[in-house]
Amino acid sequence: MIYVTVGTQLPFARLIKAVNDVAAEKGLDVFAQIGPDKSHYHAIKTADFVDPEDATRLIQEADLVIAHAGMGTIITASQYGKPLIIMPRHFQFGEHRNDHQIATARRFQDFSNITVVDDKRSLADAVNLALETVHDKDYLSVSQYAPDAFVTELKKLLV
Repeated sequence: MIYVTVGTQLPFARLIKAVNDVAAEKGLDVFAQIGPDKSHYHAIKTADFVDPEDATRLIQEADLVIAHAGMGTIITASQYGKPLIIMPRHFQFGEHRNDHQIATARRFQDFSNITVVDDKRSLADAVNLALETVHDKDYLSVSQYAPDAFVTELKKLLV
C-alpha cells in the first residue's frame, strides 16, 4: 500500500492528480490524505483529514510514502525507515505562500530513504524504482530524539 499525504493546511492538487494518474496506469493500492481538496480521484482512496495516530499507523503499514515536503511526514517516515517520495509545493503555482518546501526538499534529497520529484514523470519513475526495490533495501530508522553528542554539546552551551 502507498500512503500519500499533503498535510492539513492546503490542498495540493498537482501532487494528488499525478499520484492518481500513476495509480490508474499501474493499478496501485493508494490511500491519500488530500486536505481541503474537493476534486474526485477515481484511482485512489482519499480522505480530507487523517488524525495523527492514524497517519502514523498508515506510514508504518505503507510500502511507500509520498508527500509534500512537510517536516512531520519526513521525520515520521524516517523514524520508521520508510522510503519517501517528496514533491515540494511551489509558490509560482499558488501551492504555498513561499518556496520553503523547495528548500526543505533540497536539504533532505541526499537521505537514503528520500527521493525528491517535481512533476508527474519524475514521480512515476520514482514510484517504479521504489516499488521494485522496497523489499531489497533496509533503510536506517532515525531516532525521534537528538543524538547524545548533540544533547551534550547543547547542555554545555546552556550551562
